[in-house]
Amino acid sequence: MRLQLRTWPEVEDYLKTSRGIILPIGSTEQHGPNGLIGTDAICAEEIALGVGKATGALVGPTIGVGMAAHHMEFPGTMTLRPSTLMLVIRDYVTALAEHGFQRFLFVNGHGGNLATVRAAFQEIYAELRAARGLEAPDLRLKVISWWENESVYKLSKELFGSAEGSHATPSEVSVVQYLSPDDIKTALLEPPTAPSSMFYDARDYRRRFPDGRIGSNPGLATPEHGKRLYDAAVAALADKYTTFVNEG
Repeated sequence: MRLQLRTWPEVEDYLKTSRGIILPIGSTEQHGPNGLIGTDAICAEEIALGVGKATGALVGPTIGVGMAAHHMEFPGTMTLRPSTLMLVIRDYVTALAEHGFQRFLFVNGHGGNLATVRAAFQEIYAELRAARGLEAPDLRLKVISWWENESVYKLSKELFGSAEGSHATPSEVSVVQYLSPDDIKTALLEPPTAPSSMFYDARDYRRRFPDGRIGSNPGLATPEHGKRLYDAAVAALADKYTTFVNEG
């Protein structure tokens, strides 16, 4: 259930039976020669909507630009500073909390967001405690990356093995190919599986990984694989959301 497609009376009625909401968060960044720049935001949004449909949860607007400073040597990438992203998360949460939402599950599509998102949660808790003490609302904030479950992990290993890599992965490219089949891109990937190592900043990233991939072979991606990964992610996250909103 997409929040933007509901009226305020419908949201008021929803809050009579549930205090939970799902917020997708992704990124706008390069994903190698055949991965779409919007991959992380698309995956997060569509999987979150699938979870919302499965559980009856409202799904809020996607935070589509994340912390992607290390990708800025590749044209089309956009980034927020960590401090800016923390303020965006803070304002999303506090606005919805004012209406009575108390359980916030962020479905994440970009690993580079995680440290900033978790820091934002602690800032929100601290701000509420400082302002309202024991009268602060019982907010609970959780972030889960869509691949962060046993089902998706096992499936990605079965399908792609070590060629999954860590960026511009065949798993995420497959999911986007399933969700947007008219936008499938092809490219010569040389070598087929990219090298993998640590890096420092955006310039160093581009030097070490000139086509943008890290350890991955997204040439293995197919829409059929994407459907299996999407279905696995939705099922796993639906269970996690239900547990989260119902825990004591």
